[in-house]
Amino acid sequence: MDDKRILPEDPLGLIKRCVRERKILWTLHVSMRFRVRPVSRRMIIEAIESYEIIEEYPEDKYLPSYLVYGCHGDTVFHVLFAVDVPDDNIRVVTAYLPDPGKWSEDFKRRKQL
Repeated sequence: MDDKRILPEDPLGLIKRCVRERKILWTLHVSMRFRVRPVSRRMIIEAIESYEIIEEYPEDKYLPSYLVYGCHGDTVFHVLFAVDVPDDNIRVVTAYLPDPGKWSEDFKRRKQL
């Protein structure tokens, strides 16, 4: 097993700590999306107390990742964080406003289509 594939004991705790300590790598993908989506780095950082993991992807392509619900003011958004336990950082893969047609009323569960 690749040593980068280590799962965190407390994924939400690791994500929040890395955000607080600014141990964040912003992927090119999310940086490009910030130009066209109404979610910003500042919103992601300031919403830390609202974070909830809503989906887990332990076998994601490069690193284990977690889809996190966040709320900044009246704006609900999702962030996909990849966690790098050995290097003690997180990567923001993407961030978006959830589509009400695809998510439950509270935006925490996917609708069965």
